[in-house]
Amino acid sequence: MLDNLKEFSLIYPMFAMVMLTFVVLIKLFRSRVKSVAEGKISGAYFKTYQGEVEPESTIKFSRHYANLFEAPTLFYIACLAAMLIGLSGLAFHILAWAYVMLRAAHAYIHTGRNKLRPRIAVYFASCIVLLLMWTYLVISVLTMP
Repeated sequence: MLDNLKEFSLIYPMFAMVMLTFVVLIKLFRSRVKSVAEGKISGAYFKTYQGEVEPESTIKFSRHYANLFEAPTLFYIACLAAMLIGLSGLAFHILAWAYVMLRAAHAYIHTGRNKLRPRIAVYFASCIVLLLMWTYLVISVLTMP
């Protein structure tokens, strides 16, 4: 069943999402180390995450990292389901890569200048793409012989 998916394997966009998650994790770690080194927060804060106000520079990465375990889980499940049923159409793969690119753009905006309008627009677009992936998946299952 999975033999014909090598050219358009969904493992690649899934791996790209995993890499994005690890890039954000590394940036989160580095921002926390820098904040402690600069005296913006004490290392003890990170034991319970209480007693001090975390700097904005670390909060952005922390919240974005947590966000990568919310909606993207539906992306991973959709890709796995598509692989299990042998869905190898180009359209689904384009949607998967579009989702990854939108999430990368969202990460760039959110952890960078954090401009609200483009951040919301890109996030909303990624949600629409995710909904289209699931719709495509369900229609494919319903129309299987």
